[in-house]
Amino acid sequence: MRLLANREHSRKELERKLRSRSYAADDVEQVLDQLAAQGLQSDARYTEAYIHSRMQRGYGPLRIRVELKDRGISAALMADYLCDDPELWQNLLQTAHDRKYGSGRTTDRKEQAKRGRFLAYRGFSGEMISRFLFNNAF
Repeated sequence: MRLLANREHSRKELERKLRSRSYAADDVEQVLDQLAAQGLQSDARYTEAYIHSRMQRGYGPLRIRVELKDRGISAALMADYLCDDPELWQNLLQTAHDRKYGSGRTTDRKEQAKRGRFLAYRGFSGEMISRFLFNNAF
């Protein structure tokens, strides 16, 4: 309960944390089932909160998907909460870029490559990055 009081956790995260504290596997599964049944732990609620948090920090869909997968979230649950609107992600890419580099354009290819690597690290697709950099060059 103390773990869930601080923030939402996925079932896999809670399982990992409880097992690292030397609790028996059967006991951990039983407790996790009870928490889910009582509505205290929900992967759906966790997914929604996590996506919102990462988007607010300027991360793209590719990175968010990988992070959620690492946290034990199913692809179906990701699809329910992760928006596929390209315009939304393009605006988020623009915001992440402008936060780091400002809204100025660059003509230097080295600088464009640097900016592209940053945006790729943030989880935006190559297509989105290329479109953005092409539109903001020169």
